[in-house]
Amino acid sequence: MGRDEREQGERALLNLGHTFGHALEAATAYQEWLHGEAVGAGLAMAAAMSHACGYLSAADAARVRQLVERAGLVTHVASVGPAAMLEHMRIDKKVQGSRVRLVLLRGVGSAFMTDDYPQAALQETLAAHCGGAR
Repeated sequence: MGRDEREQGERALLNLGHTFGHALEAATAYQEWLHGEAVGAGLAMAAAMSHACGYLSAADAARVRQLVERAGLVTHVASVGPAAMLEHMRIDKKVQGSRVRLVLLRGVGSAFMTDDYPQAALQETLAAHCGGAR
Protein backbone atom coordinates (compact mmCIF):
# COMPACT_ATOMS: atom_id res chain seq x y z
CA MET A 1 0.00 0.00 0.00
CA GLY A 2 2.84 2.42 0.78
CA ARG A 3 4.09 2.29 -2.80
CA ASP A 4 1.10 4.18 -4.21
CA GLU A 5 -0.95 5.56 -1.32
CA ARG A 6 -2.46 8.39 -3.37
CA GLU A 7 -3.53 6.16 -6.23
CA GLN A 8 -1.47 8.02 -8.81
CA GLY A 9 0.05 5.02 -10.57
CA GLU A 10 -0.49 1.28 -10.56
CA ARG A 11 -2.94 1.37 -7.64
CA ALA A 12 -5.18 3.74 -9.59
CA LEU A 13 -5.76 0.91 -12.06
CA LEU A 14 -7.73 -0.88 -9.35
CA ASN A 15 -10.36 1.79 -9.97
CA LEU A 16 -11.41 0.08 -13.21
CA GLY A 17 -15.20 0.45 -13.29
CA HIS A 18 -15.28 2.64 -10.18
CA THR A 19 -15.88 6.04 -11.78
CA PHE A 20 -18.97 4.68 -13.52
CA GLY A 21 -19.95 2.69 -10.41
CA HIS A 22 -19.55 5.60 -7.98
CA ALA A 23 -21.69 7.79 -10.26
CA LEU A 24 -24.36 5.10 -10.30
CA GLU A 25 -24.32 4.82 -6.51
CA ALA A 26 -24.52 8.60 -6.06
CA ALA A 27 -27.25 9.04 -8.68
CA THR A 28 -29.42 6.56 -6.77
CA ALA A 29 -28.65 8.13 -3.38
CA TYR A 30 -26.80 4.96 -2.30
CA GLN A 31 -30.16 3.18 -1.97
CA GLU A 32 -30.46 0.90 -5.01
CA TRP A 33 -27.02 -0.60 -5.58
CA LEU A 34 -24.45 -2.34 -3.44
CA HIS A 35 -20.94 -1.10 -4.16
CA GLY A 36 -19.91 -4.32 -5.89
CA GLU A 37 -23.02 -4.32 -8.06
CA ALA A 38 -22.36 -0.75 -9.17
CA VAL A 39 -18.70 -1.49 -9.90
CA GLY A 40 -19.76 -4.56 -11.88
CA ALA A 41 -21.97 -2.40 -14.09
CA GLY A 42 -19.08 0.08 -14.24
CA LEU A 43 -16.72 -2.66 -15.46
CA ALA A 44 -19.05 -3.36 -18.37
CA MET A 45 -19.26 0.37 -19.12
CA ALA A 46 -15.47 0.79 -18.96
CA ALA A 47 -15.02 -2.11 -21.39
CA ALA A 48 -17.65 -0.66 -23.74
CA MET A 49 -16.02 2.77 -23.52
CA SER A 50 -12.63 1.21 -24.24
CA HIS A 51 -14.11 -0.37 -27.36
CA ALA A 52 -15.80 2.90 -28.39
CA CYS A 53 -12.39 4.59 -28.17
CA GLY A 54 -10.76 1.88 -30.28
CA TYR A 55 -8.61 0.49 -27.46
CA LEU A 56 -10.42 -2.82 -26.93
CA SER A 57 -11.81 -5.32 -29.41
CA ALA A 58 -15.54 -5.89 -29.61
CA ALA A 59 -14.93 -9.50 -28.58
CA ASP A 60 -13.06 -8.49 -25.43
CA ALA A 61 -15.69 -5.87 -24.52
CA ALA A 62 -18.38 -8.53 -24.93
CA ARG A 63 -16.31 -10.98 -22.87
CA VAL A 64 -16.11 -8.51 -19.97
CA ARG A 65 -19.87 -7.84 -20.15
CA GLN A 66 -20.63 -11.57 -20.28
CA LEU A 67 -18.40 -12.28 -17.27
CA VAL A 68 -20.11 -9.57 -15.25
CA GLU A 69 -23.52 -10.94 -16.24
CA ARG A 70 -22.43 -14.52 -15.48
CA ALA A 71 -21.64 -13.30 -11.95
CA GLY A 72 -25.31 -12.33 -11.71
CA LEU A 73 -24.68 -8.60 -12.01
CA VAL A 74 -26.59 -6.07 -14.11
CA THR A 75 -24.80 -4.32 -16.98
CA HIS A 76 -27.62 -1.95 -18.01
CA VAL A 77 -28.91 0.73 -15.65
CA ALA A 78 -32.55 1.53 -16.39
CA SER A 79 -33.13 3.77 -13.37
CA VAL A 80 -30.46 6.39 -14.16
CA GLY A 81 -30.17 8.33 -17.39
CA PRO A 82 -26.97 9.29 -19.19
CA ALA A 83 -27.15 12.95 -18.12
CA ALA A 84 -27.43 12.06 -14.43
CA MET A 85 -24.53 9.63 -14.73
CA LEU A 86 -22.34 12.25 -16.39
CA GLU A 87 -23.29 14.84 -13.78
CA HIS A 88 -22.16 12.52 -10.99
CA MET A 89 -19.04 11.44 -12.86
CA ARG A 90 -17.95 15.06 -13.05
CA ILE A 91 -17.73 15.28 -9.25
CA ASP A 92 -15.62 12.12 -8.87
CA LYS A 93 -12.30 12.47 -7.02
CA LYS A 94 -10.43 11.51 -10.20
CA VAL A 95 -11.62 14.59 -12.13
CA GLN A 96 -8.77 16.91 -13.05
CA GLY A 97 -9.78 20.34 -14.22
CA SER A 98 -13.00 19.64 -16.07
CA ARG A 99 -11.88 16.28 -17.48
CA VAL A 100 -13.22 13.03 -16.05
CA ARG A 101 -10.32 10.58 -15.70
CA LEU A 102 -11.24 7.00 -16.46
CA VAL A 103 -9.51 3.67 -16.15
CA LEU A 104 -9.90 2.00 -19.53
CA LEU A 105 -8.61 -1.19 -21.14
CA ARG A 106 -6.17 -1.82 -23.99
CA GLY A 107 -6.89 -5.51 -23.55
CA VAL A 108 -8.12 -7.82 -20.82
CA GLY A 109 -5.59 -7.34 -18.03
CA SER A 110 -4.09 -4.17 -19.55
CA ALA A 111 -5.65 -1.14 -17.85
CA PHE A 112 -4.58 2.50 -18.02
CA MET A 113 -5.88 5.82 -16.72
CA THR A 114 -6.67 8.65 -19.10
CA ASP A 115 -8.64 11.83 -19.55
CA ASP A 116 -7.81 11.91 -23.26
CA TYR A 117 -10.77 10.33 -25.02
CA PRO A 118 -13.52 11.55 -27.32
CA GLN A 119 -16.47 12.95 -25.37
CA ALA A 120 -18.69 11.32 -27.97
CA ALA A 121 -17.38 7.90 -26.85
CA LEU A 122 -18.38 8.65 -23.26
CA GLN A 123 -21.80 9.89 -24.32
CA GLU A 124 -22.29 6.82 -26.55
CA THR A 125 -21.32 4.51 -23.70
CA LEU A 126 -23.67 6.16 -21.22
CA ALA A 127 -26.52 6.19 -23.75
CA ALA A 128 -26.04 2.48 -24.42
CA HIS A 129 -25.90 1.47 -20.73
CA CYS A 130 -28.11 3.95 -18.90
CA GLY A 131 -31.77 4.91 -18.91
CA GLY A 132 -34.86 3.28 -20.32
CA ALA A 133 -35.78 -0.34 -20.50
CA ARG A 134 -33.63 -2.77 -22.40
